[in-house]
Amino acid sequence: MTAESLERLRDRAFRRLPSLRVGGERAALAFVEAVGFCSTFYRFSEGVACLWEAVVGRTNPRWPRRSHHDAGIGLTWELKDTLPAKKRVYYGKLIKGRPLLVALGLFPAFYALVRGRQRARDYVEEYAAGRLSHTARRLMDAMIREHPQYTRGLRANAFMLEPGKTREFERAMAELQQGLWLVKTEERYEPTFSYRWDLVEAWLPDLVSEGRRLGRGAAIERLIERYLRGAVFADEQRLARLFGLRMDDVARAVSRLVRTKALRADCVVEGWPGRWVIHTRVHGGLRAPPKPPGAQGAPAQPWRPSTARFVHRL
Repeated sequence: MTAESLERLRDRAFRRLPSLRVGGERAALAFVEAVGFCSTFYRFSEGVACLWEAVVGRTNPRWPRRSHHDAGIGLTWELKDTLPAKKRVYYGKLIKGRPLLVALGLFPAFYALVRGRQRARDYVEEYAAGRLSHTARRLMDAMIREHPQYTRGLRANAFMLEPGKTREFERAMAELQQGLWLVKTEERYEPTFSYRWDLVEAWLPDLVSEGRRLGRGAAIERLIERYLRGAVFADEQRLARLFGLRMDDVARAVSRLVRTKALRADCVVEGWPGRWVIHTRVHGGLRAPPKPPGAQGAPAQPWRPSTARFVHRL
């Protein structure tokens, strides 16, 4: 097999082709389900599907000078708002502090890896053990008392309304998102822009319960298999770096997945050094998968900006 053939398969799976563009909500949900998880706009060097690339149907699109009037930017922004608000996907900062859209079926594996058997009330123990900042604890205290809350109300309840505390608040909220304590459930644009936050346990109770029952080893296997089902190929070093795992954890998971015939390991790829792990769904003959459901070949309808602003504040 060649590097070029594997890259073509990844481009197809990640919808980085004009004929496979994501053109709406149904296609976007099918895309997230197919790849397991994807970024919104950020491009991971390890090779993670990107919703923006899928919307425009090409690799590494350039950010336009007038992004408010760009059809691809507008549709991507709309989809990353509407899918989580309808509870069709999970949205949060899970890998390297970057926002991801995660298929609900894969979310328990992330929860098991990050939180294990913990519940929301266990934040007190995390703080006592030095694994949670003081500001994050104050915000959790406020959320446990009342949830969900909008950003301004949460800041008021934690006595953090002063402008000088904004950066401290944002750091703590990022910490709580990455730790799967809190989740952003809505972006409200009227009458003023604000986010609504909830406890992950309250927003997805059944999936959290499933994650608490899932062992760490099984969670790692599930994450690696679902990632490679979409990404097609990786090496063990990249897998460890992407998921923040030890090399021995990755090696054990890959070995078990090879035994179940989900993956092929130690593959030689013409044009690349080293040994590669490839999903068996595409390994045999390197056949391209059929056209995904919801793929759009025609150009997108012009996106018209609403009064919503593209902002990155909490």
